[in-house]
Amino acid sequence: MREIQLQRGVTGTPSRRDFLRIGSLPFFGIGLEQTLRAAAAPGDSSASATGGGRASSVILVWLSGGPPQMDTFDPKTNSNFKPISTNVPGIQVSELLPKIAQHMDTLSVIRSMHSPENNHPEGTYYGMTGHRPSPSFRFPSWGSIVSRELGSRNDLPPYVVTPPLSYGHSYMSGNMGPQYNPMITPDPSQENFTIPDLTLPSSVSPELIEDRQAFLKVVDREYRSREEFERYQSMDAYQRQALKMILAPDVRKAFDLSREPDSVREAYGKDRFGQSVLLARRLVEAGCRFVTAEGFNHSEWDTHIKNDKSLSENLAPRLDRALSTLLTELKERGLLESTVVVVMGEFGRTPDINPEAGRDHWCHCWSLAMAGGGIAGGRVIGASDERAAKVVDRMVTVGDMYATVYKALGIDWSKAYIGKDGRPIYIANSLEDKPGSPVHELFG
Repeated sequence: MREIQLQRGVTGTPSRRDFLRIGSLPFFGIGLEQTLRAAAAPGDSSASATGGGRASSVILVWLSGGPPQMDTFDPKTNSNFKPISTNVPGIQVSELLPKIAQHMDTLSVIRSMHSPENNHPEGTYYGMTGHRPSPSFRFPSWGSIVSRELGSRNDLPPYVVTPPLSYGHSYMSGNMGPQYNPMITPDPSQENFTIPDLTLPSSVSPELIEDRQAFLKVVDREYRSREEFERYQSMDAYQRQALKMILAPDVRKAFDLSREPDSVREAYGKDRFGQSVLLARRLVEAGCRFVTAEGFNHSEWDTHIKNDKSLSENLAPRLDRALSTLLTELKERGLLESTVVVVMGEFGRTPDINPEAGRDHWCHCWSLAMAGGGIAGGRVIGASDERAAKVVDRMVTVGDMYATVYKALGIDWSKAYIGKDGRPIYIANSLEDKPGSPVHELFG
């Protein structure tokens, strides 16, 4: 088990005063706090990959609210929607997903997911960190861990969330340090969508930045205290990475959805979800390590009322369109082998319909889909009972799923970060604070 020390008591990002003291970019009038937070230091070279993975990036398609397993990837007789055949004999999905059904040779489904949290805040936190919330420790998110382990490529932020998600603390870096927080984008479906922090004000030129940087280096040499040297070094790393990002045209291009043909944008769907998934494809193609694409409104999959109507008229068509287009494009662009795609929410839905024609929360048995990065398609892992209420074969935890993705990325899934109290914090944490295990059946 690999062990790396974690901090206790880190409280968010450095203050503006801290940035100004060491000559960071806000000195120029540029609001780059988000960019600086997202600019992770280079990957931990001591954390050498042990899984021999093919993948270098992850796209997490997050279905906030919890999709109903029996109405999507695990069709059952207690669903009002019929099962349909896919392009893999013997595997069926809901009739709500006809386009995704034609990508089943690329996708694999886990129908035996189980988690311990049945409410949205706790369930989202568990889904994003692998840990139940703790009053004494803020666990790092999955994306933050990948950011730390793999580092940045091509001057892009290694971890991006698009757009902001509900329960924001769930996808941050916690006690691991603010340098591993994500860059969080605005809604990419908005007209004239841009990332303000990647645009220089008209009054500031690249040459002016270089001149002021030289001046600040002189000031820093005079005023740095010996006791704070390591802290200054860390802030300098933020500064250097942010400068690279803001001055690199390829970084701005990666976030520029206007470069996409209108036909492509329409194929994903011009709504917030579709454009978030499209942006995720652009970002991993450019070099981002981990992109969480949500795009549905707050807990929109939380179908306590009119489950069937919400699915058939809104949620399922948007998912079917965007995910099928993403898989098509990843194949066509040669990105599927290097990109793991995970489609999930924080839990599933109840096997029974409630008096409001809806389905309530159900963490005991639910489904997710995975593709790419060396993960084989056309496979079904685990099984639920006749109502998708209980796991009857091959229970899989969130920690097991994390370990599976880490294996695809070549990250040592058994690694633990060690807190100040000596407690191991497993990067693929399973139930009862034990390390998860990869679903090896998904490989080879």
